[in-house]
Amino acid sequence: MGSSLLTNSAAMTALQTLRNVSSSLQTTENRISTGQRVATASDNAAYWSIATSMRADNAALSAVSDSLGLSAATVDTEYTALTAVVGDSTGGLTKLQALLVEAKTAGIDRTKIQADITQIQQQMKGTANAATFNGVNWLSVTTATPATFDLVSSFSRVGGTPTIGSITLTISNYSLYSTSTTGILDTVSGGASVDTIDITSLTDAATDQATLSTYITQVTAAINSVASAAADLGAVKNRIATNTDFVKTLMDSVNRGVGQLVDADMNAESTRLQALQTQQQLGVQALSIANQNSQSILSLFR
Repeated sequence: MGSSLLTNSAAMTALQTLRNVSSSLQTTENRISTGQRVATASDNAAYWSIATSMRADNAALSAVSDSLGLSAATVDTEYTALTAVVGDSTGGLTKLQALLVEAKTAGIDRTKIQADITQIQQQMKGTANAATFNGVNWLSVTTATPATFDLVSSFSRVGGTPTIGSITLTISNYSLYSTSTTGILDTVSGGASVDTIDITSLTDAATDQATLSTYITQVTAAINSVASAAADLGAVKNRIATNTDFVKTLMDSVNRGVGQLVDADMNAESTRLQALQTQQQLGVQALSIANQNSQSILSLFR
């Protein structure tokens, strides 16, 4: 084709090439600035949709992790109080049992022993009342206390269906005192509850000795019940700790998976950037040369 003043094919080709290079350069610069090769749905609709859903799942897992932390603190508070109520040789049910056994000794001053028993009873009730975390108390319950308590432990999603896992606790298994007197320590048996045992008026008579034996049996049963409740909460503590570690590991795994889908390879993008910048410079030079063609036409008319 001869030289044309109106149509500069070389310039149009150079311009189109420069546009393509500039567009690729802008894409690469966006990837470098955001750190992602799929930052919007227009970059890759399928990967963007998957990454968005997985990020939402990770946010839910983060909420589960927070909930597990709150649950762990609550369970630990109740567990600590239960172990204190079981006690040892210096207090709690263990000391109460020892005092009752001592009270069976003929001729002993049971009034003085009752003074110790009363202090232990008050201390155990105070411990149960103090076992409160974030307004929750499973040891000293009222009519407003729910029968069961769900601790959120996991989150999963299959397709579009989310599933929330939980650890369900039956509060009556841990209740020491209740307004309906159905707790482990305030349930009346044999004419008295552990909370109301009083040996002041008992003597060495056979009937009174039988009453003391009943009290000892009652306290022994209470020790077994409270120890069982503490063991159950100890198992729950371990389960929460295991779930907490798993949720954190799962969140890291999801983050890695999302990164593999949408993160940019910065080494590759850096290399591509340098190549495109060189192509852009060459494209500008090629366009400048092509634009010189129209100037050469003037020489034909000199």
